[in-house]
Amino acid sequence: MTFSLLGRCARTGQIGAAGATSDIGVGARIQHIAGGVGAVLTQHRTDPRLGPRGLALLRSGCTAAETVAALVASTAHAEWRQLAALDAEGRTAHHHGARVKPARAAAQGRDCVTIGNILSSEGVPEAMRCAFEAEPEAPLGDRLLAALAAGEAAGGEHGPVLSAVLEVHGGHDFALADLRVDRAAAPIAELAGLWRDYAPKIEEFVLRATDPDRARGNASGSLGRAV
Repeated sequence: MTFSLLGRCARTGQIGAAGATSDIGVGARIQHIAGGVGAVLTQHRTDPRLGPRGLALLRSGCTAAETVAALVASTAHAEWRQLAALDAEGRTAHHHGARVKPARAAAQGRDCVTIGNILSSEGVPEAMRCAFEAEPEAPLGDRLLAALAAGEAAGGEHGPVLSAVLEVHGGHDFALADLRVDRAAAPIAELAGLWRDYAPKIEEFVLRATDPDRARGNASGSLGRAV
């Protein structure tokens, strides 16, 4: 009951993920990202343990394809799992287990991979890929959200979407953005609103961590105290 994608910005090297599902709290389970390393998606009868394993494989030098193959070969119940990986070079791979429920589909493009299960149609991932690739110079968060919205517009999954996530990593060992709508009537639209408010503050939040002497101490639009 999930449609999601991994994407990389060739200009900045940033890596991110976005996804939505008709269950609660999708952002706690499906995406696993490490800046400069890559990312893994794990969904459908989701096993979150596969994410850290996949990142460890990517860190060891495995490509996205080698990472997915190793995860499938080494885990029990691979027939229930739907996986995707993106490495630091923008290469991608995916896996649909034989017991992943239809409609299931995937699409791979330049620096992106999209996957989905229990979809309204097999065309949903392809619509997401097209949207992600449409504006390659746009900020990565914008592109990921455009793809997620395109997937919803293409029919999304069977049943109403309940939760959504957007996570973006750059050259630091912490996320540039980790935004989640855990339960809402229109989570993708709410997530887009959070991103619009959060994106202008990212540079200030990074400065607070890396060079606090230069930080303003109050990001535009923030409440009165620094956090």
